[in-house]
Amino acid sequence: MGLLDGKRLLVTGVLTDSSIAFHVARFAQEQGATVVLSSFGRQMKITQAIARRLPSAPPLVELDVTSTENLAGLADAVREHVDGLDGVLHSIGFAPQGAFQFLTAPWEDVATAVHISAYSLKALAVATEPLMGPGSSIVGLTFDASKAWPVYDWMGVAKAAFESTARYLARDLGPKGIRVNLVAAGPIRTTAAKSIPGFQVFEESWGSKAPLGWDVNDPEPTARTCCGLLSDWFPATTGEIVHVDGGFHAIG
Repeated sequence: MGLLDGKRLLVTGVLTDSSIAFHVARFAQEQGATVVLSSFGRQMKITQAIARRLPSAPPLVELDVTSTENLAGLADAVREHVDGLDGVLHSIGFAPQGAFQFLTAPWEDVATAVHISAYSLKALAVATEPLMGPGSSIVGLTFDASKAWPVYDWMGVAKAAFESTARYLARDLGPKGIRVNLVAAGPIRTTAAKSIPGFQVFEESWGSKAPLGWDVNDPEPTARTCCGLLSDWFPATTGEIVHVDGGFHAIG
């Protein structure tokens, strides 16, 4: 019996086979889940190609989290493939290059970062809530926003908003039996990470400080934790941030 037998999951953010979301989808399928992926625009063809590398190529729905039309139609689009959802993975984030210069970033770049990287969690939760019921789970990916990191700048502020958004969603969706939790991963060498100027600062120092060590090329520990939170094994856990970072966050 698999950890996710019978579960129906929507997984966002599959862009390459190095994406954390790709490994969540892979592990979820291996553990018995039915997976639906989302993508949008020119990325749809990329996601379709990458999806063929999963144990079973899942269906794909269009979702641009800044599009009110896409969000309004998401539940119906998902229903074409499954009759409901037991879990949603939010693996969405973007900031324009200008947002990685804290003191000079224009509001337009900051607003884009907050909209796509933080507000989208609420937007996705509201769009999929009609498909979910008691026992369902929303899991999002964050990068510990309790600290001011080198080079992360306004993306760090957006992640702080993202983490706060998860707590408010946990408050409002809890009475409906829907859990909302986040996984704070250490740095993983993904497409999104490569777009951050100076990302190698994290790569060079993380492994030496983390008590368990850290492999920036291994997304599987993070993916396994996401799948655990999407399963029935955390029935009374919500509003939580689980660190999967080799213990880095605990060391002064």
